[in-house]
Amino acid sequence: MTTSGPLSTPGPVAASPSPAQAPTQAPAQAPAHVAAPRPATPDAPAASIPLGTVAAPVPAAPRWYGRVWGETWRIALALLGGVVFFGSVLVDADAGMRHQNEALLLLDPVLGLLCCALLPLRRRLPVTVAIATAAATALSVFAAPASVLAVVSFATARRWVLLGVAGAVWVGSGMVYNVVHPVEPIPGGSLLEAGIGLLIFGLCVWVGAYIGLRRDHVRSLQERAETAEREQASRAAQARANERARIAREMHDVLAHRMSLVAMHAGALAYRTDLPPEKVAETAAVVQAGAHAALQELRDVLGVLRSADGAHAGAADGGDRARPERPQPTLRDLDELVAEACAGGGEVRVERRAEGLDALPEAVSRNAYRIVQEALTNARKHAPWAPVTVGVAGAPGEGLTLTVRNPLRTVGPAPQAPPPSSGLGLVGLTERAELSGGRLAFGAQGGQFVVSAWLPWAS
Repeated sequence: MTTSGPLSTPGPVAASPSPAQAPTQAPAQAPAHVAAPRPATPDAPAASIPLGTVAAPVPAAPRWYGRVWGETWRIALALLGGVVFFGSVLVDADAGMRHQNEALLLLDPVLGLLCCALLPLRRRLPVTVAIATAAATALSVFAAPASVLAVVSFATARRWVLLGVAGAVWVGSGMVYNVVHPVEPIPGGSLLEAGIGLLIFGLCVWVGAYIGLRRDHVRSLQERAETAEREQASRAAQARANERARIAREMHDVLAHRMSLVAMHAGALAYRTDLPPEKVAETAAVVQAGAHAALQELRDVLGVLRSADGAHAGAADGGDRARPERPQPTLRDLDELVAEACAGGGEVRVERRAEGLDALPEAVSRNAYRIVQEALTNARKHAPWAPVTVGVAGAPGEGLTLTVRNPLRTVGPAPQAPPPSSGLGLVGLTERAELSGGRLAFGAQGGQFVVSAWLPWAS
């Protein structure tokens, strides 16, 4: 199909690209008769992008950058908190509210810096870092913020026994610090100090446990989303595979029937060189009609492949109105199928022992037609000389029974080599019967080759 006008292009006509797709097309030199693009308007802001330009993608930040930044601001916060705490102790010492040991005063920031240096290891060695930083607070108030961060990180794992050990070290270290650097006596004494330390430690554990629970929840949601995506992709792949199998089965059933007729008549033309011109022309016309019918039925089968906007794949004019699909043949078309086989030189007899075939469900009737069609095709390919008997029997509630039989060659010369076979015809018939909830059997019985199928027929 081609489009008319100065910009006609052979081949299928695709939908106009959206503004988001246009920049990805390869730039091309516009012909002289093509008008320049109109300036951008508020209703079409994408038109302001020149045709052919490719927007540079915004590079995503590497994963290591996020990890480095996360560690950096946490350690910087611990350092800032340590400086504030150490400064408050110096202010208390200058005011005479705390008795400060000069030797230990120099050790305080050193231990604090060492604790901050241990913070990058808190995820690899959570117990060691949490207990070590908590113990360091016995001599260093600078290490207190680093210890808080280590305990919060350790609490995310919610290992309650080890958290109890870290809490005991935390409370004990706080009491030791007040002994080494005593302050003015306060009401409650050591018991109040232990209670305050335990309260602060409990708050750190609560925050860490909340963060851990939230991480687990987010991780579970992410896993569920990934699982749902994998299941959706699996269902889509299975649906595509089923659709391919269905299309392949339809194409085999349709084309095998038509092309076997074409091959038989073409073989007759090659074998009978003594035919008069009128008979040659008549047979050639039959071959031509069979080929045209095969193409038409192939086009109808491929009609299940539709474009994204729902238009029929075989639409001839590209307009809004799509060509409707032809209905699939059913057992109501059995007489036409038999007449076609007889017109091709075969001998087919139908034995009907069923009433009310018009009330047969559409899917069952369609599969029954395809089974008879494929059985006739096999008989025509492998035993073109043999008469074929088609039996249709059954009733609602009992099921539909189909039998197709032809005699086997027992004497005489070997027949001419049949057309090439895919070996999947009877396999496809078995699949059709099973998809309908029925069964199919085939093989030699009493000097005949018999294909027998049973399909459900609801009452």
